[in-house]
Amino acid sequence: MKLKKQVTVCGGAIFCVAVFSLYLMLDRVQHDPARRQNGGNFPRSQISVLQNRIEQLEQLLEENHQIISHIKDSVLELTDTGAVSPSGQLPFRSANGSWVLPFDGRPTFLSVKPQDCQFALVEGHYSMLDVYSLLSFDNVDGGVWKQGFEITYEPTEWDNEPLQVFVVPHSHNDPGWVKTFDKYYNDQTQHILNNMVVKLAEDPRRKFIWSEISFFVKWWESADAHKQDVILILGGQLEIVTGGWVMTDEANAHYFAMIDQLIEGHQWLEKNLGVTPRSGWAVDPFGHSATMPYLLKRANLTSMLIQRVHYSVKKHFSSSRSLEFMWRQAWGTDLFCHMMPFYSYDVPHTCGPDPKICCQFDFKRLPGSRVNCPWKVPPRAISDANVAERANVLLDQYRKKSKLFRSKVVLVPLGDDFRYDKALEWDQQYVNYQKLFDYMNSHPEMHVQAQFATLTDYFSAVYKANGVAQGQRPPGYPVLSGDFFAYADREDHYWSGYYTSRPFYKNLDRVLESHLRGAEILYSLAVAHARHAGMEGRYPTSDYSLLTDARRNIGLFQHHDAIAGTAKEAVVIDYGTRLLRSLIGLKRVIINAAHFLIMKNKDVYRFYQTEPFLETDDRRATHDSLPQQTLIELDSSPRYLVLFNPVEQERLCVVTVLVNSARVRVLTEDGQTLPVQLSAQWSSAVQMSGEASFMARLPALGLAVFHLYDSVDSPMTLRSDTLLRLPGRSQSVRGIDPLPVLQIVIGEINTCEIIRRKDDPQEVRVQIQFFTYGTRPSKDKSGAYLFLPDGNAKPYTQRDPPIVRVVEGPLFAEVVTYYQHFQQTIRIHNVPGVDGLSLDITTMVDIRDQTNKELAMRLLTDIQSEDTFYTDLNGFQIQPRRYLQKLPLQANFYPMPTMAYIQDSQYRLTLHTGQALGVSSLASGQLEVILDRRLMQDDNRGLGQGLKDNKRTANRFRLLLERRSSSSRAVDSGPVSFPSLLSHMTSAILNHEVLALPVIPKKRGVPPLRTFSPLAAALPCDFHLLNLRSIQNQDAHSPSPYTALLLHRLGLDCGLEAQNPGFNCSTTQGKVSPRSENRGSLVIPMSLTLMYSAAPLSNSSIISLEPMELSAFKLKLR
Repeated sequence: MKLKKQVTVCGGAIFCVAVFSLYLMLDRVQHDPARRQNGGNFPRSQISVLQNRIEQLEQLLEENHQIISHIKDSVLELTDTGAVSPSGQLPFRSANGSWVLPFDGRPTFLSVKPQDCQFALVEGHYSMLDVYSLLSFDNVDGGVWKQGFEITYEPTEWDNEPLQVFVVPHSHNDPGWVKTFDKYYNDQTQHILNNMVVKLAEDPRRKFIWSEISFFVKWWESADAHKQDVILILGGQLEIVTGGWVMTDEANAHYFAMIDQLIEGHQWLEKNLGVTPRSGWAVDPFGHSATMPYLLKRANLTSMLIQRVHYSVKKHFSSSRSLEFMWRQAWGTDLFCHMMPFYSYDVPHTCGPDPKICCQFDFKRLPGSRVNCPWKVPPRAISDANVAERANVLLDQYRKKSKLFRSKVVLVPLGDDFRYDKALEWDQQYVNYQKLFDYMNSHPEMHVQAQFATLTDYFSAVYKANGVAQGQRPPGYPVLSGDFFAYADREDHYWSGYYTSRPFYKNLDRVLESHLRGAEILYSLAVAHARHAGMEGRYPTSDYSLLTDARRNIGLFQHHDAIAGTAKEAVVIDYGTRLLRSLIGLKRVIINAAHFLIMKNKDVYRFYQTEPFLETDDRRATHDSLPQQTLIELDSSPRYLVLFNPVEQERLCVVTVLVNSARVRVLTEDGQTLPVQLSAQWSSAVQMSGEASFMARLPALGLAVFHLYDSVDSPMTLRSDTLLRLPGRSQSVRGIDPLPVLQIVIGEINTCEIIRRKDDPQEVRVQIQFFTYGTRPSKDKSGAYLFLPDGNAKPYTQRDPPIVRVVEGPLFAEVVTYYQHFQQTIRIHNVPGVDGLSLDITTMVDIRDQTNKELAMRLLTDIQSEDTFYTDLNGFQIQPRRYLQKLPLQANFYPMPTMAYIQDSQYRLTLHTGQALGVSSLASGQLEVILDRRLMQDDNRGLGQGLKDNKRTANRFRLLLERRSSSSRAVDSGPVSFPSLLSHMTSAILNHEVLALPVIPKKRGVPPLRTFSPLAAALPCDFHLLNLRSIQNQDAHSPSPYTALLLHRLGLDCGLEAQNPGFNCSTTQGKVSPRSENRGSLVIPMSLTLMYSAAPLSNSSIISLEPMELSAFKLKLR
């Protein structure tokens, strides 16, 4: 009763403050002398100001109302349980079996302005969903262009406007595939670049493009001064295209890593070459994401090229001359895109529709070479005797290709994988083509102008021919939205297997990305604080080299044969070794920064390289092993634990640490004892050690300090109830009143069967079942790239029924089911806010004894989703999908980097994932995700291996059930959908776990520590702080005074019922002050990769972002 009075008084006080504020403001308006002079006639500007103030006051009153409502609800929950502790101690179990926890005492509110849910969606374009509904996917034989059609033309078509031909020599260099990055460099790439320097200098008409900066940097660092000077004066002959560290995968990569590798490449180019890329070049990623044009546009590129698109889509776009289009986001931003029309980016498939003829103009394949033409007609060296005939044959192909486009400008790439590694090839290609060009250009009756070119030369000619500026939409050119998954290169060979291939490393990649972001943020803050305190010399700023190493290794792994899981086993080991080295380095950066930031008295701060102040949260013995949690050894003296929250909002969550005692007491920094749930950590169904779980409230992007003791007298510590269940019995596991909002029921077949929101009497059936796919018995089979199943999935079966373990306690309850090839853990957290609003699911998979099997997890629900489901693209945006009966099963799978959902007019069910996997919805109410694949053969795409290096892999998920608000029963049907605010937050806590860092005991004792909370004011909760990235000095081994701030304003679906997130959450119509923590400092708006700057913001300026906008700023932290 006393508690109820206290919170009621608190709420009333807040309300009184709001009313008094309203009174003061109205009083100020009434007594404003300027208004008295105007005799009551308000100028329009002042009326506008007054209206704004009244709106702000209305918003404040609404927020106060919500605070009081939450206080009232909390008090009612406490009183409704009849919660009277028999001993006066909390937590305890009430008469109805419910756990009652100490009241958190922090009223929170959720306030999302209606304006923050409104999108100016752009009309006037067509989507890939529309295209897919039109296509028959019939794969009719098109003649010489097998997947296309016969192309004809009138010879006089170019009489008034000659055909412009731009031949673009290129060499596609995979930073790891069948060889490791270093072996490719030593065997081929260094020779390509060495020859380039010599051969381009021989003739100013020669051009070349290069994409992969990872290779270029390695070459540059070993190149002599002469070679570097030649590169700097080559000018327009060499173009850097895209300029990323790699040519990134677009299906599995997260937008954090896609941007980071682009920044790493662009920053190096700017500092070393003074180059700013203008055009994107993506010839080898296996399908293309709509996220890429947005990122390139924000980096100030004006055009892009793509290649690997479903052959039926290419044919459709070719027939309507729509291969060049404005690729638009649903919210309006677009970029000019060129889609290559034919099968491949190699020479036989780039000069025109007939590969038999085009191959004759790949002069590397001249007789005597180790490479020949499969069509049995070899190239012939160009001579005076044959140049006329050869030029006319080639021009015929150029003309036919140009008929697929709207301008009389044609692009002809000239290259392939690791081409131009021999000086002879440079001569063969450039000399023979120059003879052809000279002949064509000297014969006006041919009406052609042919030349070597860079990619931007081509795009500039297209813009000029259409009379528009660089990057502008040419008149009449189509506008398209959507993406290009799933990719098929022939027949029913869909490249949807690599969405899951090698899931262990897809998960490790996500862990690395979270650590890199956390390390960047803490390092930037620590260095800024050290500079401000005049202690820069005592802080290990040399950790910057560890950040650089991690940026580059994570960037390398975004390559389309790395995170895709499509490299040879030895190459995978090389990637894994690099990732583990970077993970260890990032943990060091984090503990060094945390050490400095939590010191109460910075004067006593000392850094010793060999004596770290903190331990890491976990350790991995090898690159392919799962992490082992750090054991905290307790005694009667306090052990200090530092918790790092990498999320930009305050976080209320359950934290679990491994301890050596069953008598644990946990205290906050100010001495408050916290309830602790003790349970066993089960390394198998029968082996265990001790876990202590407690509820912690952590500051946004901050570090909180806790004390742990081995204490006999610890009434706040309760042991979990554990039982093993034999098959055939039903056991319920409930989220316990008053806090949790979910219930699950475990059914006879040991699957999660029902999810019920506590405040909703209606149950939603959600069965989790497991299935397996085989591969085709003959001819083409599934491999690293392709998914070619032997029909529908079959239910997973095993001879012995599974063991089920049920754990229940005050902070969480979980069910663990042990099968032969996997174990599944479903956990409910008994805490208010985001952490308690979804099911935490971990599926530990080990299929190393299987042959040609793929394991799938299927959710079966009674949600009426029909044929529509939704998957994310790169964790950045949502793409609606439709299950199409006219396509084979494997064509209906799509990449799921972070989430997928189904919905109807009442509910939305979202599966959040902690690693990229393949997903589909094969029937109404279903979601199905492929967990792992073990395949014994190559799928004939060049790898030469199957997938036989499977690891024991932990696939992590969150399952979120949301109810549509009664005022918003309409379901998304257009080309755009967005997660709810709760869904965004759920994804954030899944992908950015709290790091628990124990302080290492010191002989002289631990100096005073304090919580570090970097934000002076909370960020609006529809803002995501993507990164706070220290910018390098010229010496490349230390940070400059500047930091890059990357912000993303999230797109929200506000039609789902809002839940209390556990912290104060409000939106501001996209406005945030950059100086809330950074007063008086310089803030400069930048392009996404920091190569272009705008005018600095004034001291009174605020940052304003539209929904979905990504923006970068350069600033000095203080």
